Amino acid sequence: MGHCIFCRIAAGEIPSNIVHQDEQCIAFKDINPQAPVHLLVVPREHIRTISELQEAHEPLAGHLLRVGATLAREAGVADSGFRLVFNTNEDAGQTVFHIHMHVLGGRMLGWPPG
Repeated sequence: MGHCIFCRIAAGEIPSNIVHQDEQCIAFKDINPQAPVHLLVVPREHIRTISELQEAHEPLAGHLLRVGATLAREAGVADSGFRLVFNTNEDAGQTVFHIHMHVLGGRMLGWPPG
């Protein structure tokens, strides 16, 4: 997916402020943060939306959640509270069509979120 910005970041073609990387995913600081801690956890495999996840992706999905929780702990927001968010399709605010999880924390997060 040479045109996908997240594929290009994961391939090292576009610089980013990386906070984690492994064989399955990469995580970096969001360039338009909505909270003091705003990280994106992006699988290296290009999957357009959460709706396209298959049973074979279950280990990857679990890995993304574990990485998000670890990053929240490392950022110092695990005890005060954090949110893990997947936006799916336009009405939910997805703007990059490569699944990615937002890790948000460091301030009171309102509810409902929209």
